[in-house]
Amino acid sequence: MKDALAIHRWLLAHQVHHEIVRLPRPMTCADELPETLPAAPERCLMVTVFEVATRVGGEAVVAVASSVANPPRPGAVGGLLGARQVRPAPAHVVNAATDYADGLVCPLLLPESLPMLIDDRLRADTDAVFTATGERHTALSIRALDLLTLLPGKMVDLRSPRPRGSREAVAGRH
Repeated sequence: MKDALAIHRWLLAHQVHHEIVRLPRPMTCADELPETLPAAPERCLMVTVFEVATRVGGEAVVAVASSVANPPRPGAVGGLLGARQVRPAPAHVVNAATDYADGLVCPLLLPESLPMLIDDRLRADTDAVFTATGERHTALSIRALDLLTLLPGKMVDLRSPRPRGSREAVAGRH
C-alpha cells in the first residue's frame, strides 16, 4: 500500500513544494479532513472510486477527484460516462485498484490504467488544499494549482446528471 512517504518522495523528485501534515487525531476517511485539520470542506479533496457497468455489459473502475464539499453522485458520473449502472466500489476493489487504503485514497500515484475524472469545481489557485495520503495520521498539503497540474485525469462537470449517452455527456465539458 502507498503511504505518505511514497507521496513525499515522489513530490520531492518532481520538485513540488508540499507538506505532509501530522493530524491531531486519526481519521478513517477523507470526509473527515475538514474537522480534523480544521479546513474548509472546499479546500479538502477526496477520491471516490466507482464500479461502472457499461451498456455493452463491461465492468470498469473509475476514480473521481472532488472536494469534500461536493462529493460526486453516482448519477452524475453515470450520465457523464453513459453507463448503465454506477455504484461506489467496495473496499477490496478500492484497495486493489488504487494501492491505497479505502477512504484514504490520494489522487497522486494512482495507476495509469485507472481512469480519473476531476471535478471542474476544484479551483486551480495558489492556496493550499489538503488530501489523504493513504494513512490515518497524515494529510498532504499542496497548492491547488500544483496538484491539479500533476493529476492525469480529465476535468469534467459533475454538477448534475445528464441523459445517458447524450453527446454532451460523452464529450465532457471543460
